[in-house]
Amino acid sequence: MYTPSEIAKRYSEAGAAKTRISIMKTFTLAVFAGIFIAFGAYGSQVAAFNAGSESFGKFLSALVFPVGLLMVIMAGAELFTGNSLIIISVLNKKTTIKRLFRNWGIVYLGNFAGSVLVAFLLTYSHAYSVFDGRLAQVVVTTAQNKVLLSFQDAFLRGILCNILVCLSVWVSFAAEDVAGKILGLYLPIMLFVVSGYEHCVANMYFIPAGMLVSAEYGISADSLTWSGFLTNNLLPVTLGNILGGACIVGAGYFYIYLHHTESSKA
Repeated sequence: MYTPSEIAKRYSEAGAAKTRISIMKTFTLAVFAGIFIAFGAYGSQVAAFNAGSESFGKFLSALVFPVGLLMVIMAGAELFTGNSLIIISVLNKKTTIKRLFRNWGIVYLGNFAGSVLVAFLLTYSHAYSVFDGRLAQVVVTTAQNKVLLSFQDAFLRGILCNILVCLSVWVSFAAEDVAGKILGLYLPIMLFVVSGYEHCVANMYFIPAGMLVSAEYGISADSLTWSGFLTNNLLPVTLGNILGGACIVGAGYFYIYLHHTESSKA
């Protein structure tokens, strides 16, 4: 197992390598990540449907959702929230802020495309018709609840979420074998889901799915609009995710393990 200081050095190099991938390859890997997260999100909705109680439903949802990040890490993909940690590479002078922003922008768009693609395919394959169509109502209700969050709540839950997501990526770097990586990344993601925090890429699936299902199944949802999705949820959650992942976890661990060591040598 790698120590935290070794993880910081390993991620500093890995993050820099991410910023050197070509635009099209970065975008394609980001589309895959959006697809993987959307699969995990959909599976978590199905798993929680007939749980019998809200708390048990959240627990079942939290057991399934981490499969999405597992696929991102193990199969290879680019996820915006996890890439918040590339700030470590910037602060350690292994890459530039320009390359960081380029990576974030491309990955964000790719994640969005992959997530919406899965929402579209699930809706028009009528996968939400299971349980006599009652799952469709749950999908719409979930999306409505997210859009109706206040800016403050969405922002703060975004911070809390990406602290855990980035810790999940961080801990996975501690392991040398597949089993260790899976266990390391699984538990923090499970914790964020069961706690009800907000993840911008997951919401790129949850809310468009609610809008598409509302239209396809004729379920009333006046609050679900693209403008409401983008301004009421995606914007504050994304800002919160950046603050939690880059400013708290990334910058924090850089300061602890690399400040005046790696950077001073450079």
